[in-house]
Amino acid sequence: MDVTVSRSRVAGTVRAPPSKSYTHRAILAAGYGAGETLVRSPLRSADTKRTMAAVESFGGSVEDGENDTLSITGFGGRPETPDDVLDCGNSGTTTRLVTAAGALCDDLAVLTGDASLRSRPHGPLLAAVESLSGRAESTRRNGRAPLVVGERMTGGRTKMPGNVSSQFVTALLMAGAVTEEGIEVELTTELKSAPYVDVTREVLDDFGVTASETAAGYAADGEQSYVADAYDVPGDFSSISYLLAASAVAGADGGVVVEGARESAQGDTAIVDVVERMGGSVHWDREVGELHANRAALTGIEVSVADTPDLLPTIAVLGAVAEGETRIVDAEHVRYKETDRVSAMAEELTSMGAKVTEEPDTLTIHGDETSLHGAQVDGRGDHRIVMALAVAALATEGETTIAGGEHVDVSFPDFFATLVGLGADVSA
Repeated sequence: MDVTVSRSRVAGTVRAPPSKSYTHRAILAAGYGAGETLVRSPLRSADTKRTMAAVESFGGSVEDGENDTLSITGFGGRPETPDDVLDCGNSGTTTRLVTAAGALCDDLAVLTGDASLRSRPHGPLLAAVESLSGRAESTRRNGRAPLVVGERMTGGRTKMPGNVSSQFVTALLMAGAVTEEGIEVELTTELKSAPYVDVTREVLDDFGVTASETAAGYAADGEQSYVADAYDVPGDFSSISYLLAASAVAGADGGVVVEGARESAQGDTAIVDVVERMGGSVHWDREVGELHANRAALTGIEVSVADTPDLLPTIAVLGAVAEGETRIVDAEHVRYKETDRVSAMAEELTSMGAKVTEEPDTLTIHGDETSLHGAQVDGRGDHRIVMALAVAALATEGETTIAGGEHVDVSFPDFFATLVGLGADVSA
């Protein structure tokens, strides 16, 4: 689906969409349990529906409840061998979390997904499962899906690099809590995206499960039980970043107010600090859970995305509107998402008139040499690229047409409707 966005001003009050990261983890945590859990205010998106389907394939059940809830009955820490291949679609989070869950099956589970997902690396996680007495292999022997896992992983101690994906650690901690021996993960390199493991530990704690940080990495004791009558999903700061950026580059009088922006372990709350450092007009009422933002003159800064890879597209757009130079550093791991987001943003912003320099782990946007204009751009089948380009289009002369607009369904299904509600000129 092509979506056309024209230069616009935005203002109004919106509700933050539920967090994708928390929703994935809450669904699977409830799945690991033995009883029923109500997951309240979940994100219903293409990705989270894949995790719901996986829980059902393992013997649990997921049903829509009243008042925006999911009623999940778990498989009691012992997943059944699925009757069919698990199709994870485009969801890397589902694939990685479910790889460790599938390794608990007595027999074998097979996981696959779309072409993009089958290009993403899972080698360190597969090696870890093998070292923990499970079976884990890639059918193409390249560390990428399709994957085969199972033979009842029992736990123990393993080593893995931390610079590929923090989701490997999350997957092992969640599964490790229901193994006989527990799982201890020693990291052999610095952990990238560490706040996402903090999110995992926060969710586990709410389900009565303990996972600890150790001197060398993380650990979860075995033979624990997941128990929670209900769980409330917080607002998603990855998605909030686009609303905050939209107001910073195209806010009308009154700006944008985002409700449901409560504090949590999400690393992407860093977007508030980034916008403030660039000179943006932002006020976060943490007690009420509201963000107020308005348009302001922005100035380029240097930002590390070592712990916040999902913010790179948003920061790149802010840099294209700002005066001076914006350097986004520690970005090499951002190349292993739904697409290579470093190259994608460099190429698409260049198409819109930005001056951009791309290096292996750095993206530099030269605001003083940039004059944004409407263009035909490609969302690369990546929800975050699509949303970031739409925000950039709000501040350009003319119309910008974005290919692949339907991919926002992955994390923010109502994104374009939300922009229209704020006054943006959007057509599909």
